[in-house]
Amino acid sequence: MLDQIVDSSLTFSLKTPLIFLVLVVLEAVLSADNAIALAAIAQGLHDKKLQQYALNLGLVVAYILRMTLILTATWIIKFWQFELLGALYLLWLVFNYFTSQEDKEHHHHSLQFQSLWQAIPLIAVTDLAFSLDSVTTAIAIADDLWLILLGGTVGVITLRFLAELFIRWLEEYTHLEDAGFITVGLVGVRLLIRVINPNLVPPEWLMISAIALLFMWGFSQRASDGINPQEVTVEDLEMTEREEREKISSS
Repeated sequence: MLDQIVDSSLTFSLKTPLIFLVLVVLEAVLSADNAIALAAIAQGLHDKKLQQYALNLGLVVAYILRMTLILTATWIIKFWQFELLGALYLLWLVFNYFTSQEDKEHHHHSLQFQSLWQAIPLIAVTDLAFSLDSVTTAIAIADDLWLILLGGTVGVITLRFLAELFIRWLEEYTHLEDAGFITVGLVGVRLLIRVINPNLVPPEWLMISAIALLFMWGFSQRASDGINPQEVTVEDLEMTEREEREKISSS
């Protein structure tokens, strides 16, 4: 692929903007589950400034790794071991999340980090694992390397803003983080199936549909709606009864 940079005349035709638009839309769609995973990792740092630093520095490293992946993609796709490692990593991340201690305040699992430097490598490697899937799709759509590099650049920028949005949404919606990590698991399983038998890999539209349904569930309940009004009423009634008894006994 490196020779394409040297030999390419960067031919620009009418179909080039259309291909670029498809790549950008593809990156945005495939970045949704990636963004929520990165947001959840960053959210493991309780300080808001540290979360921003983790996303910024982590995605700088991720960008370098993604560009390297694109430049060496024709070599990497020959080795199924890379996709196997990516699949196992994503599945490990999901397992680590769902076996983590449940956050008592938000009533869901949560990754926890003591240091900024614990989160940064995870953000970079997580994006790289997701890129194994998206880069392969991009190469199948576009022949021009510079177009794929540009699409990857836009993808990382989009990912940065999406991750920041998801950090806020994760605090607002009860099921969103669980839904996000289930989609991460789906991507891991898809990579694993590709290693075992590429003919069994589910089509892209099916993955997008499954992710859309999971995200609909993720956005279905706000954290403020998670309190059961009946439980609150019962507690209030019990407290009122106690107060009444105390008044009667004191009189």
